[in-house]
Amino acid sequence: MKKQQAIPENPARMEIRHITVLYDGEVILQDVDFIIPHGAQVAVVGPNGAGKSTLFKAMVGLIPLQEGEIHIHGEPLGRHTNCVAYIPQREEVDWRYPITVEEVVMMGRYGKFGWLGRPTKRDRAVVRRCMTQLGITDLANRSIGELSGGQQQRVFLARALAQEPHILLMDEPFTGVDSTTQETILRLLDALQEEGVTTLVSTHDLKMAAERFDQTLLLNRKLIAFGTPAEVFTQEHIGKAFGDQLLKINGAVVVDQCCHGEDGEVLE
Repeated sequence: MKKQQAIPENPARMEIRHITVLYDGEVILQDVDFIIPHGAQVAVVGPNGAGKSTLFKAMVGLIPLQEGEIHIHGEPLGRHTNCVAYIPQREEVDWRYPITVEEVVMMGRYGKFGWLGRPTKRDRAVVRRCMTQLGITDLANRSIGELSGGQQQRVFLARALAQEPHILLMDEPFTGVDSTTQETILRLLDALQEEGVTTLVSTHDLKMAAERFDQTLLLNRKLIAFGTPAEVFTQEHIGKAFGDQLLKINGAVVVDQCCHGEDGEVLE
């Protein structure tokens, strides 16, 4: 995959500087501070209500900051057009909207030609390439509401890739998808990393986060820990993040909502 946007040489990173975010007067994120180096592959983990989605929305300017700053490539958020692509949770999308798969993917190019402009040959070529990459070219004229959960996730990932971002944010992309789509997404994330694209993926799957991601960010309204999975997934850190959702089974620290089966066995 060729990136069409020039990446500033220095510094090539995302900086989240002591941000606090409120919603209806309630603190959702408090004094969250970390730096993501360019090209990192990060799993964002935490219990329901931890602020993972809020963090992603703040990173793309959808939610205002009460305090703090966000910088990309050393410049304030919003300075880089189309630099960050965001894929929300599937439940936040109106799947009844009458739009085809190809039209959704083309939305990723709107930042290039504008809402009132017309796509160029290159825009159409990028859209076709991204659809081919995700294996959805045969769905081009289908309505998004007719698709399975895995197909819908592929469509929105293709739209994000069509944007040609430096940074990709994916909010719970593995929820409600089949194993084939999950593996497709993971392989694509690896390919994007080789191209220097920074990826942050929120997930409830601690096992996947530990095995498939270079770094882990553990969040529960405040930053609990950030580093390699070995550094982050300690009993102390997980206890702080998940509280009474924490279980100890056969000496292993697991999380009630995601990491054990009906009979309490640790999931492999």
